Amino acid sequence: MGLRTLVRHAAVAAFCMGAAAAAHAEYPEHAISMIVPFPPGGVADVVGRPLAQALGEKLGQPVIIENRGGAGGALGIGQVARAKPDGYTILMSLSSISILPEADKVLERKPAYQLDQFVPIGRITADPTVLVVRADKPWNSVQDLVDAAKKQPNKLSYGSSGIYGTMHVPMAMLQNAAGISMLHVPFTGAAPAVQALMGGQVDVLATGPSSVAQLVQSGRVKALAHWGDAPLESMPQVPTLKSLGYDVTFVQWSGVFALAGTPEPVLDRLRSAVKAAANDDKVKALIAGTGSPVQYLDAKDFDTYWRKDSASLALAVQKIGKVE
Repeated sequence: MGLRTLVRHAAVAAFCMGAAAAAHAEYPEHAISMIVPFPPGGVADVVGRPLAQALGEKLGQPVIIENRGGAGGALGIGQVARAKPDGYTILMSLSSISILPEADKVLERKPAYQLDQFVPIGRITADPTVLVVRADKPWNSVQDLVDAAKKQPNKLSYGSSGIYGTMHVPMAMLQNAAGISMLHVPFTGAAPAVQALMGGQVDVLATGPSSVAQLVQSGRVKALAHWGDAPLESMPQVPTLKSLGYDVTFVQWSGVFALAGTPEPVLDRLRSAVKAAANDDKVKALIAGTGSPVQYLDAKDFDTYWRKDSASLALAVQKIGKVE
C-alpha cells in the first residue's frame, strides 16, 4: 500500500470518527422517553415527573414520562430492555429491578430482562418502606398487628405492586421474622394498592414514604414502623422494625438507567444532565415535599451501591422462595 493510499485511508478514518463524535455531540436531537414501570401516583412516578421536567430543560429536548405498569415492574423494565441503546429510551426504576430476575429464577421461568442489560446513570432517592394501616383499624403498634395476624392466620391482607415487587418483598421479610402469615393481594402499582387500603380492600401496606406521607400527616393512615436502620426524615417519630426486635431492612430506592451499549458520549451527556436535574433546588423541594428527599448518587457510586443491594435482595428472594 503506497503512502498516498495510507494518507487517504487515515483521512477517511479521521472523518468518520469526527462525524460519529459530532453525531453524539448533537444528542439529543428529539424527545426522550422515560419509562416508569408502574401506574401514575407511585414512588417512581412521583419522583420521575419533576426529574423529567428538569432533565428536559438541561438536555434541551422534552423528556416524556410513559407509565408501563404490570408484573411488579417487569413489563415496563422489559420494554426498555428491548429498546434501541441510543439514549432515547431511559428507565426510572425502583429497587424492584434487582429483585425480578432472581424471582424469575425461583419461579423457573424465562426472565423478562437481565441486570447486565442496563447501565446505572444516577440514584435519586433511597427510603425504607413504611408499614401503614388505616386510622380506623385497632392496631396502634407492630405488636398489635402481629398479635392479630397470629390469631387469624391468612385472614389479614396486605396490598402490593405485584409478586416480588418492592411492596411484597419487605412484607414477606416481616412475616418470616415475626412468624406470621397474611394474605397477599397484588396490584399493578403502589397507587392502586394505596387506593385499596383506603377503600378497605386490604388491611396493611408496606410502601415508600412518598406514597403515604400526606395520608399520615392528615391522620387518615397510621405508620407503625419502617424497614430502615435510622430515623426517617419525613416521619421521625416512626420506629424502625429493627428497634422493635425484627431483624429486617429494605430500601425502596429510585434511579435512572440507560441501556448497555449506549454510546459513551451519550451516557456522559445523560450522567451530567441527571446529576444537574437531581441537584436542582426546585426538583429537590418538589420531591422532598412528597416525603422522600433526594439522596443522589452519581453513576459510579450508584453502580457500586446497586451491585451490593442486588446481591442482598437476591438472597432475600431466595429465602422467601417460590410464591405463585
